[in-house]
Amino acid sequence: MRSYELMVIHRYDMAEADVRSAVDEVEKAITDRDGVVTATDFWGKRRFAYEIDHMTEGFYTVLNFDGEVELQQTLDRSLGLLDSVVRHKIVRSPN
Repeated sequence: MRSYELMVIHRYDMAEADVRSAVDEVEKAITDRDGVVTATDFWGKRRFAYEIDHMTEGFYTVLNFDGEVELQQTLDRSLGLLDSVVRHKIVRSPN
């Protein structure tokens, strides 16, 4: 298994409870596909460095997880289709 870091930015107009619920769903998707969530860091609402789709802020979350390449590819595809996700990025951790 490989280690990955996932950063997700959810829309600013969502309630914080809804964002936390969406993050829980991402964690469940990882564990359902034999991945292991090692850390979750909810940053809260932050201002963007530049405007994205006429938005200037969003809810940031960073997840660290271990999983196979197929899990990373599935997450990338799934998060790209969600309307509630403004941006996401998955990078392989150096360890």
